[in-house]
Amino acid sequence: MTPDTPRTLRPVEAGPGVLVHPTADRRMAAEQWLSAAHMSAPAQARREWRNTGMTLLRLGGLFSAVRIPLRLALAPIGHERPSAEADEFLTYALEDGPVICEPAGRRYYALVPASMPATWHVAADEWRQDEVDCLGRGVYLGVPRLDRTSPRPGSVDSYWSVPMASMGSLCAPLAVARLIAAGKHALAEEGGLL
Repeated sequence: MTPDTPRTLRPVEAGPGVLVHPTADRRMAAEQWLSAAHMSAPAQARREWRNTGMTLLRLGGLFSAVRIPLRLALAPIGHERPSAEADEFLTYALEDGPVICEPAGRRYYALVPASMPATWHVAADEWRQDEVDCLGRGVYLGVPRLDRTSPRPGSVDSYWSVPMASMGSLCAPLAVARLIAAGKHALAEEGGLL
């Protein structure tokens, strides 16, 4: 996979009682769901995605986000830069939950249930020493268009490191906690600091 190759969503297994929707339908449903978190109107979010490739969405209503330093997130695989291999690792580690990569800030944003900042507040307080923040109410997140699933050559624009599989599909808080713990362990073993 080259940096220009768009990543596709994993196919859904068909079975009794399972409706299978094409990727385009799932992406459109996810876009509509995300745009409902826009500060003024869903239509404005779609216009901003179309015109600039990015929109600001309000956290704490439909979803929240955990901001993880890139070095911590990728420490378990020994990487210090976003890459296709890093994206595959995050897909596996976060069980297909959606993740935004912000190369300019050298961090990832794992989208999680809106309740996580309140229900995981003890862990979130401990994570702050490692520059991990659990972001919720009162915070806005820059969210790229859903078709931006790989870095653009020569650009530091945000992109979906792990694309949103369908509307409401979020990272499991426990998977996020495990990733953070694995990153801290890997950094401690190499004697590195964040």
